[in-house]
Formats: sequence, structure tokens, C-alpha cells
Amino acid sequence: MAVDDFLHSSQHPLLHSNGAHAHNTNNNNKNIIFVSLAKWVLKVSMWVVFLSWVIFLFLFPTDFGTGLYDDWVDATSGTLFGETGSVLLLYSGPIIIIAFLAVPYLLLSGEDQLQVKEKKTPRFRLWTFPVLVDGPLGVVSAAELIGIILFIVFVIWAVYSYTVVNFEILPSYGDDLTLEEKRVFMLQMSAYSFGLIGLTCLAFLFLPVARGSILLRLIDIPFEHAIRYHVWVGNLTMFLLTLHGLCYMIVWAIRGIIPSEIIEWKSDGGANFAGVICYAFGLSIWVTALPPVRKRYFELFYCTHHLYILFIIFFALHVGDTYFSKAAGGIFLFMLDRFLRFWQSRKNVNVISTTCYPCGTVKLVLSKPGNLQYNALSFIFLRMREISWLQWHPFSVSSSPSDGKYHISVLIKAVGDWTEKLRGKVSEESIIELPFHSHSKILASVEGPYGHESPYHLMYEKLILVAGGSGISPFLAILSDILHCTKQKKLSVPRHVLLVWAVKRSNELSLFPITDMKSICPSFSNQVNIEIQTYVTRESEPSLEENLVHEATSSSASSISKGGSISILVGTGNKLWAGSYVIISTVGFVITLGLLNICYLNPFSISYWWYRGILLLACMVISVCIFGGLMVGLWHLWGKRTSARGEADEDGEKFNMRQHIEGVTDKDLSLGTFAHSYFVRYGCRPDFKGMSSFICFYYDKL
Repeated sequence: MAVDDFLHSSQHPLLHSNGAHAHNTNNNNKNIIFVSLAKWVLKVSMWVVFLSWVIFLFLFPTDFGTGLYDDWVDATSGTLFGETGSVLLLYSGPIIIIAFLAVPYLLLSGEDQLQVKEKKTPRFRLWTFPVLVDGPLGVVSAAELIGIILFIVFVIWAVYSYTVVNFEILPSYGDDLTLEEKRVFMLQMSAYSFGLIGLTCLAFLFLPVARGSILLRLIDIPFEHAIRYHVWVGNLTMFLLTLHGLCYMIVWAIRGIIPSEIIEWKSDGGANFAGVICYAFGLSIWVTALPPVRKRYFELFYCTHHLYILFIIFFALHVGDTYFSKAAGGIFLFMLDRFLRFWQSRKNVNVISTTCYPCGTVKLVLSKPGNLQYNALSFIFLRMREISWLQWHPFSVSSSPSDGKYHISVLIKAVGDWTEKLRGKVSEESIIELPFHSHSKILASVEGPYGHESPYHLMYEKLILVAGGSGISPFLAILSDILHCTKQKKLSVPRHVLLVWAVKRSNELSLFPITDMKSICPSFSNQVNIEIQTYVTRESEPSLEENLVHEATSSSASSISKGGSISILVGTGNKLWAGSYVIISTVGFVITLGLLNICYLNPFSISYWWYRGILLLACMVISVCIFGGLMVGLWHLWGKRTSARGEADEDGEKFNMRQHIEGVTDKDLSLGTFAHSYFVRYGCRPDFKGMSSFICFYYDKL
């Protein structure tokens, strides 16, 4: 059947009854209209909340904004939660409300995607359109540039507004002030203003590092892309907090009260000593996170970054509950994510099979439950306790979800101490253990999978993929995913793929046959055009026979009973459970804070700033552990129950995998059998400038 005939027939399925077809079409149209309308209402609501929040943040430094804030606090001062609840609702409430609305929006988006039958066409997108390419910030999209400009404008505007307000209130301190006293007063008020601005930036600091955050899923930005927002906001926040502390130190030095002010622990104001300790932890994190230090001493950076726990604790002691409430929303969502990751990473995961390649790369196939969802663009964090209890390393997934329901694979190149030890352990296991021995010693801990939830690589008609060395790993998953979708006769599948792959040595070519195109979709060459251009840069001629690559030096597989499958708690998992976890934990936080006010704070008139601040933080921790822990337990039981139904299928899949590994031969490793159009060039690198015109001509002809 021709491709055009195939597409035409798939768009018009044969039905037994025209009436039934019309009835189903009407129902589908009604569902699509309802889903679209509900999504539109939720999207507009989230935009209204977000824009109102941004406008409030810009207005707050002005007299008008301060007046609105004071009126709101006075109106809610007699309520159960008092001023703390008022500030929580103004500053942290919008983040939580958007997270709540994101849950039904994402659920409806999933249903809406099932209704889509036509391929999406590429269009201008603020998130992906590059504006800045060569610069200190790397590649910056239009949306990211807008965000950067908003932060810069906000800081400049806030400094200006606070300075104007400070000049206006200066006469209220007396007309007999000397010029020097006025300058000291203005410097002190500026220090306070820098602290308030830094506090606002701190509200955004923890949002990008929540790996499984519902907010990141909402804007469809994976964690590995969002991490640089954390870096940008972190640098800005620490710069402002440095100005905050430096200005106070200058004021204290002029007045000659540095020692007494540093050790002061006020009960009706900011605890200075707690602030000094907080800044010391923040400065340690900031310095070790600078690129020169992080690249050379990564383990120091990694360990020091965990001081954020002490930073948050002493920050709550320093500013008290009211000011801590301004940044509590982002911190709370991060705590929820961290608690979930902790429970997932505690589980031992079976390594179903291991393979060593002569280029220094190891392939691990990990067991996963059938209800764990991911796509070909995902990645996982991996830890081997036999190598290190503390080190977690991210690796791109090299398998498509359609490759197997109960396993996921990664490629790991030995380029450092940890990866070298892993390769040595895999090699040792393959020698000591007989193939498919029933007691493997290799167990892993896994976080994830993370990444894009929508397979956007399937939305384009033509794809150009560029990889170097083991960077081919995610593209193996993409190619496999495309072939599986082609085999399943899905409409939204690329029809033309160009892969450019550069390797140092020819022994790295053995990585590509992991994806056997012919076995996935025997007739793929009639439906999708795949061209693979490989460049071996450090060899002038092939060291083996033409189209034959190095064979893996060792491989092993096992049926394991010591560990289990990857937990379903984190990553691109069930949106309903992830959303329920956030909602129930937040409701639990409100209940816990309300009980604290009813039973303790209000009856005993507790007014110490630092004490109320640490109690607010304790309420957040308690709600995450108790209410969030309850949801985690139910989520785990649901996953265990649903995955148990597929245990027989899982055993059959492992058996088929053993047969596949046992049947690997030199003929199977021939690259000529894997691609419709494939060639290798030796002793040269890809010429992308010269290739650009060829690519344009090539795709215009297709």
C-alpha cells in the first residue's frame, strides 16, 4: 500500500454503520468542545491569578501598594490566621492556587491529546524561539528574555520606589537631624529595602528545582531546562541579600555597635544573629555554585548545596512568620517534591541486564512497573550504593516506552571515577556470574523519569538530530519511538529523519545497533525516510570490515528477586495522584496552622518573631510528613495493586529479553541492516555550515 493510500485509509476507518459513525462523531465533537471550554476557563483563571500577583508585587513598594497591603492586614487581623494568614494568601496563595488549577488543566490536556487526530504544525512559540544565542546566559528564548527583563525592571523599580518612600518619611524622624544622620538613616532604610526585594526574589528561588513540580508540568519545561532559572534567581537573590547585610554592617560600623548588633536576638523584630548564620550558609552555597568552583570541585558544590536546609531554618528564625510567609509558597512546593523523591529513592531497583561495550560504555536495563509512564525524551537519576551512598548521576533514557512495558534502559559512558567503578563492577559481575544467574548483586536506586511529558519530537514532519559519542542515547529512544508509532499506523509521526552522529573511534559505532529498526518495523523504509550520517573523527580509515562494528565484550541478564521495580511516585507519573498529593498536603498545612493558632498561639499570646517563624516552618514539615505521607502511602498501594496485575506479562517480557540477548550475533550488529540510508566518514568532522544548504535542499526535495 502506498503511503498516501495508507494515510487516507487511516483517516477514514471503515465502520459497520453510518449512523453509529455519526453518533460517535457527535459525541466526540461534544467532548472536544467541553474539554476545550474547560481548559480555556482554567487557563484564563490561572493567567488572571498570575498577572494579579505580578501587578501586586510591582505595586507593593509604592505608597499605594503599601496602603492596600495595610488595609488588607487590618481587615483580616481579627481572623483565625491573623497577619500571617493575610501575607500567606497575598504572596504564597497565588502560587498554590495556580498549582491547584493546574491539576484539572493537565488532566483535561491529557484527555484532549487523545482526541487529537491531526499532526500539529510548527508555529512561533515564546518558550522555544531563540532570541539570544552567544552570551553569558547561553541560549535564551523569547519567554525567558521577557522573564529576565521583568525581574530586572522589578528590582530597579522597587529600589526607586523604596528610595522615594524613604525620603518622604525622613522628616518624620525630626527636622534637627544632621546631614550625616540623614545619610545613615537612608542607608539603614536602604538595607531594609534590599532585604524586602531579596525576599520577593526568594519566593521564586525554589520553584525551578522541584523536579516533579506540577507547575513545571503546566508550562511543559523539564527540570534540566528549568535549573538555570534557579541559578539566575539565586545569583540575584544572594546579590540583594549581600547588599542587605553589607548596608547594615556599614550602619553599625558608623554607630560603633557591630558586636552588640551581630549577637542580638530580638523577640519583637528580626533576630540578627540568626540572620548572620543564615547568610553564612547562603554565602557558602553561592560561592561553591560559581562556575569555576562548581566545575573543578563538583562534590564540594554538591555537599554544600545541602546546607539549604539550615539556610531555610535560620531564615525563618531571622525574619519571623510574617515575612517568612512571603516565600513560603515556593519552599512548600519544593518540600513536597523533596519528600516524594526521598520515598522513591529508598527503593532498590533490579538491574535486569547489563552490557559492556568496547568503547567504555555500559548499558543498564532497569525493571519498572507497567503503570510507570515516561517518553523517549526522559532521563533518570541513578545511584549505586555499592559505589557511593551519596552520589546521584543523571542519564538520558535510551529506550522508547514501546520497547517494553516493564523495563527502561540507559547508556553510561565511563568517563569519571563513578562511571569507571560502575563499568568495573558490571565487568566483574559478568565474569563471576553465569549468564542469567538467579542472584545478581547489582541493584540501583532511581529517581525519575523526568523530562517532557508530551512527546514533541512526534509533532514535526521532518527531524534533524545531531549527536556526539554517547550523546546518541536519547536519539536511540527517539528513533525507536518513531518506528513503533509508524508500525502502529499513527498519523502524528515524522516522515523524514536526518541523524548526524560524530564519534571519536569506530568502536563507538556498536552503540547504535541497540535499536534494531528492522525488527521493530520491517516495512519502515516504505513509510519513513531515515538517513544516518556518521563521522569517525580520530580514525582515517575503518579498522573493521565494512558495515561491521565492534561486538560488545560482555553482557549479562538475570531474573532477580532481591529488589523491585522503579517506584511510580516521581517523574512523569499519574497526574491525578500527583495533583491530589499537592492538594491534600496544602489542605493539611492550612489545618495544621489553624490548630496551632487555636490551641497555642492565640490563647497564650505568643508574639516572639523568631519563635512564630520556626513554628510556621514546623507546620509545613508536619503537613508534608503526615498528610503528604498519607497520600504517598495510598499512591504506593495503588501502584503496587495495579502493577501486580501485570507480573505474568513482566516475566514473559524478561524471558523474551534473554532470548534476544542470547541471539545477538555479528550479523545483528551490522549497521547496514538498521538504516534506510547510512554511511560513515572517517577522519573528518561534520561541516554544519556546508551542511545547512544541503539540508535545506534535501528537505525541499522530499
